[in-house]
Amino acid sequence: MAGVVVSAKTGAPLGQARVMLIDTKNRREAVSMITQEDGRFEFAGLSARKYSLQGARRGYIPAAYEQHEQYSTAIVTGDDFDTQNLRLRLVPLGMLTGTVLDEFGEGVRDARVRLFAESHRGGATRIVPASSAGTDDQGTFEFSPLGPGKYFVSVSATPWYAVHVPTLNAAGGPGPAPAVDQSLDVAYPTTFYGGSTESDGALPMNVEAGEHAQVEIHLNPVPALHLVFQVTENGQHGYQFPTLQRRTFETVEGVAPGGVQGSSTPGLFEIYGIPPGKYNVRMPDNSSGQLKLEGEVDLDKDGVDLSELQGEPLSRLKVSVKMPKDGPIPREMNIGLQDEKNRIVAFHRVDANGEAAFEDLSPGKYGLRIFDSAKAYSVTRMTSTDTEVSGHELTLKPGEAQEWSVFLSLGRTNIEGYVKRSGKAASGVMVVLIPNEPKAHLDMFRRDQSDSDGSFMLPDVIPGSYTVVAIEDAWSFDWSQPALLSRYAKQGQALTIGELMQGVVSLPDAVEVQPR
Repeated sequence: MAGVVVSAKTGAPLGQARVMLIDTKNRREAVSMITQEDGRFEFAGLSARKYSLQGARRGYIPAAYEQHEQYSTAIVTGDDFDTQNLRLRLVPLGMLTGTVLDEFGEGVRDARVRLFAESHRGGATRIVPASSAGTDDQGTFEFSPLGPGKYFVSVSATPWYAVHVPTLNAAGGPGPAPAVDQSLDVAYPTTFYGGSTESDGALPMNVEAGEHAQVEIHLNPVPALHLVFQVTENGQHGYQFPTLQRRTFETVEGVAPGGVQGSSTPGLFEIYGIPPGKYNVRMPDNSSGQLKLEGEVDLDKDGVDLSELQGEPLSRLKVSVKMPKDGPIPREMNIGLQDEKNRIVAFHRVDANGEAAFEDLSPGKYGLRIFDSAKAYSVTRMTSTDTEVSGHELTLKPGEAQEWSVFLSLGRTNIEGYVKRSGKAASGVMVVLIPNEPKAHLDMFRRDQSDSDGSFMLPDVIPGSYTVVAIEDAWSFDWSQPALLSRYAKQGQALTIGELMQGVVSLPDAVEVQPR
């Protein structure tokens, strides 16, 4: 096996790159070498097997041959295969630096800078947290190393000169005019690159391979809010205070106020130092003692009484996991709740009794996902006191407490086959196993990338009905959308994996490549 390591950006040969060859059947059987200045590598005397070819070099992203996400193309050796002219491409790392400036054009120190990246992992396009950093005394920050992609940046900071004076007096009414200049009672709203204070208006930055991108983000102060709330003491737990949360792309994070001040009126408090904006508010319900959620509220005025918000009570869910054939509960099993946008919004460890309890859930529709490091499980049916449903979805009403027994199915079957293009083996092609009801069973999808002989293997397939398709250049394709998959499924191979099936199932016919 021989070839050259090159830059994926320029095509130039890369010397001093480490190239490793690993037997895919026995990963302890590995050999490596360092390329010369011409980037060439060669491994002689190899047996006719399947190998993973991997490369690494300082300043580049380590990668396997034709790697996409966690998938790559293995190289098959033997008399029938040409393995003498391989090109192992490595992508140079990028960097993003920037400066956070205040309204005077001066650097803001100790600002919190968050980096978000556009991700296509799992077949769905999402904007996910990637990293965070703080600014130095000049207001500068750095994110490195970075792979090529689309990024977003947000900044949270506090004006160094800000002074927040409580407005409640001891009796609970408005206090006397504070002796501090009101122009100092300000806050910086979270600000995104491009100037927006909401993530929906954030501008993306495209970081190219090996590029050093630079940005400036300007912060402008706004009058800080003073909000009040009334709560009752909850036994030994004392007072339960409200919490404010802010949605940033697809994540929700807590917002820290400038401070909280009580008054001589029992249970009456003021929260201050908060910039105006849209917040999710979680408030204790004085009548029931439970938390209630007020959906996204536009808080833009002083003196709002949070306890008057008419939020929905939060819900609770208890799950009892039933293993296939009443087997033991795995030690590292977790269960996640997936919302209608396919986001995991709650996550809990399953205890030794197979139980997991979720508190303070927003009312709505959820899908249950099982996570285990050793094996692939799927929820096939659920039962409660008087209800049985097929699948893994449930709906929680406001303030409701539900208990479900969840029955699992285990993926014990591997599907193997070949991909062809016009009768010839096709390598580097994405192979997708599509369940018959894709929207309801995202956990049953399987993917692989075809090897140099066109072979692929889809592991740990859950019993059910499927279609196998092969799609050209589809790694950034949002294939988890059922409507987008339908035209490919029509040309795929249908198959059914039964409950008692296990081991390897070989497809009788090669899967034909479809253009994207």
